[in-house]
This record gives sequence, structure tokens and C-alpha cells, in this order.
Amino acid sequence: MSRPSATLRTAVVWDVLRGALDQRAELADHAELAVLDTGGGTGNFAVPVARLGHRVTVVDPSPDALFALERRAAEAGVADRVRGVQGDVRGLFEVAERGAYDVVFCHGVLEYVDDPAEGLGNAVAALREEGGTLSVLASGLGGAVLARALAGHFTEARHALTSPGGRWGESDPMPRRFTPEQLTALVTSTGLEVISVHGVRVFADLVPGALVDTEPDALEALARLEAAAAELPDFQSVASQLHVLAEIPPRGVRPAVR
Repeated sequence: MSRPSATLRTAVVWDVLRGALDQRAELADHAELAVLDTGGGTGNFAVPVARLGHRVTVVDPSPDALFALERRAAEAGVADRVRGVQGDVRGLFEVAERGAYDVVFCHGVLEYVDDPAEGLGNAVAALREEGGTLSVLASGLGGAVLARALAGHFTEARHALTSPGGRWGESDPMPRRFTPEQLTALVTSTGLEVISVHGVRVFADLVPGALVDTEPDALEALARLEAAAAELPDFQSVASQLHVLAEIPPRGVRPAVR
């Protein structure tokens, strides 16, 4: 069963990020921000951010993804604003500078690392001490449970619901999932202040693509529905992904990252 477009599935996150980037540029008093995208892959977010006039460093372990990033940035005319380096969040400061970035993305990373707290701590340590914004995007537990149940895999849905990592079985390709409470607690444990929480892909992963393609204005209506549900806690709990935006508190007060 085909799904609605990838653009729709990331629209909520992109809307939040655009506003956060504008606000951070105003607070930093410089239009060009230094952005670090950990696990940024082929540049789904990095290239649009560069097109806004910011400089983006993408850290990703896959050389193939970084090659695609380079090509994508060149095609978008922002090759001079996007730099890809091979690495991961665990060894982040082997390839990136500590405390050097206005904004850090940690998207699709915490599900895969051995120690999410350590990985997130490194992402936070990359932010400027005088002020910075962190964007975290991770897989949601509720969305996986709902999807397995609607597909008729009831035992797998129950297993995901009750297993510590939110996995539905040995063949589940996702190592770990989070509830909204777990993800926000992980972020706040770093000393950052959570600004907003959004549910992402609440409906988009469940709606058949054929339905969107055949109904007039269905795609736009679905996008509006996703945006309306994203901030509601009841719908965040069943979203496929969770997005948390956080900032360094005033005066840069935060616990030391080990």
C-alpha cells in the first residue's frame, strides 16, 4: 500500500524548524547560523536549511548517503553551504567542534545508538554555551503499535506495547522507540528547556496513497489535519514520530555533559 508523499510526512517538522531557525537568528543577532545535522543522511533537512542562508555540517556514518548529499546540495545551488563528514554522534567531536553550533539536529539517531543519553549529551554539547536550539526527531511507540494492530498483527502490536524498547519482534528493523514522556524526559535530563513537542505522521502512515491521489484536495486537507493534530497530546501518543524542540536556558546554565 503506497503512502502519501515524503514532503507531507515531514511538513510538521519543517514548519517548526523554520520558525525556530528564524528565532535563533534573531536571538544570535546574525542571519547566518551554524547548523549541525547529526545523522543527516542525504540532506532532507540540511539542503532546505542551507537554502535559507545558513551553513550546515552533516555528520552521517554512510558514505553513500554523504555522496547523495553532495549531489543534492550541488543541484540546489548550496554546495558552498553544506559540508558532509563521515562519523556518528557517539564520536561526534572527532569530526565536529564542541560548543560551535547555533542549532543542532538529532533526527533519526536516538533509535539506533547504544546509549541514547550519551548520544543526546554529545548533541547538546555541540551547542554554543551562550545559546542554542536542539531539534530531536525519533520514532514513536504508539504509532508502531497502532500500525501493527491495524495490519492485523495483534500479537506483534502487544509485544511492542509491552517490550522495554518498543519493538514488535526479532525482525523489527527499529531498535528502539519512545513515548512522548520518555523522549521529553531524555531531553530535559540534559538541562535543556523543552519548547515544544509535536506528533509527526499521525495519519500519513495510515492513509492509503490511492485515497489521497483520487480525492480532490485530499493531500492539502490531510496536511492541515496533520498540523492540527501535531500539538495535541492525545495524538502525539499515537504518532509514528515525535519531534521535540529545546533550548539552552537563559545564561547558558546547564549540567556538564560527561
